[in-house]
Amino acid sequence: MSASRRQPGPVLQETGLVAILRGRSGDRLDAACDVLLESGVHCLEVTLNTPGALSAVRRLAGWSRPGLEVGVGTVRRPGQVDEAAGAGATFVVAPDTNPAVGERAAALGLGWFPGALTPTEIARAWDLGATAVKVFPAGSAGGPRYLQEVRAPLDDVLLVPTGGVGLDDVAGYLRAGAVAVGMGSPLLGRALEDDEDLGRLGERARAAVDAVAHGRSGA
Repeated sequence: MSASRRQPGPVLQETGLVAILRGRSGDRLDAACDVLLESGVHCLEVTLNTPGALSAVRRLAGWSRPGLEVGVGTVRRPGQVDEAAGAGATFVVAPDTNPAVGERAAALGLGWFPGALTPTEIARAWDLGATAVKVFPAGSAGGPRYLQEVRAPLDDVLLVPTGGVGLDDVAGYLRAGAVAVGMGSPLLGRALEDDEDLGRLGERARAAVDAVAHGRSGA
């Protein structure tokens, strides 16, 4: 399956940041996506367990906007890959590694970011054809230092640390060799539930973009 490996999209590679939108309510989902895009975050993952997820993905995909990549998260079954593709997503993300999900993503031409944590799990996900491996939950495992230690023997594997990635961690992860970082609640906060926090989302998004630039500069 690795022969059909789909490479990360150019937006993900260029920006190094994936915003993960997960919430109990979908009322502010479209608004939050718009704020992120306006603030320079152009790679979005909307999780299936967020109400209205596929509708939001369909709206974004319908823009045909250059410099935008939108994917679907929490994709654990092949049928969900079909739903993501039907909504116009270009990639799917999962908390686990299900070979059937990877096979379906490859068949439909979607990027596949399976979740794994240990070196054995990460190597297996990569050998199954992962576009990049979602190291999850990276923060609980030891943060940037853990990623650096894992990459020492697995330096050919593209890694996207996710889970507990705060603004102060972004630069460290990128310096440790991450191709990008996935940010959920440290970036989104309560923007999907609270109008006041939605108003602060842009500030956090711009800070995250700056953190990526700082990490990649090596300064």
